[in-house]
Amino acid sequence: MSKILVDPGNAQIVGTVKINLGGTMSALVIDGHPNPDSLTAALARRYTDAHGDARLLALRELDFDPVSHFGYRGDQPLEPDLADALDAVFAADRIVVTTPTWWASTPALLKGFFDRILLPKVTYRYRANGLPEGLLAGRTGRVIITSDTPRWLLPFTGDTAAKQVAANTLSFCGIRPVRTMRFTNVRHASEAARTGWLERVAKTAERDRASAPVTTREPATA
Repeated sequence: MSKILVDPGNAQIVGTVKINLGGTMSALVIDGHPNPDSLTAALARRYTDAHGDARLLALRELDFDPVSHFGYRGDQPLEPDLADALDAVFAADRIVVTTPTWWASTPALLKGFFDRILLPKVTYRYRANGLPEGLLAGRTGRVIITSDTPRWLLPFTGDTAAKQVAANTLSFCGIRPVRTMRFTNVRHASEAARTGWLERVAKTAERDRASAPVTTREPATA
């Protein structure tokens, strides 16, 4: 299937994205950390292994330009790795994102990935009344986020990275509900604490798999 990308500023067609609708998977785990030796990456691997029907997508291993050079006003074809990632998003029933908190946000790698694949008329659109409509409806989400900030400080900092990914990105595209797991004060965490976090993520993955629906889904028509 092909979806037409439209310049939201002047409604000119700027390109197409072909989406493979063959097959589904229970969960897609998106690891947004550039470092494979990080706690974030370990949590992503542990969730994937414990889930049993999940695909791990480590963004650091993909070959793509994270810069959207024209915004959404020009044609920037998706690299093969991004096209495959977009196929995986549409095939999944649950989208899981693991990310650290850097400067009250996410790593540029993850932000650039979202900029490139979450395209208008593909993953969201605007109705005639100007309100957004997510085209990834029918999927649920989970955000696993790490930070050096202590948990008690989050209400004062705004918990901005979690809100950016869960509410302003996944939910905006129609993925609901999105549940958030936070692992805080990482720099002072003991090995025992980290091991406990990995086991907590594993148990969550097992519960997610047990509650996964059996679905045959067609994406919304743009």
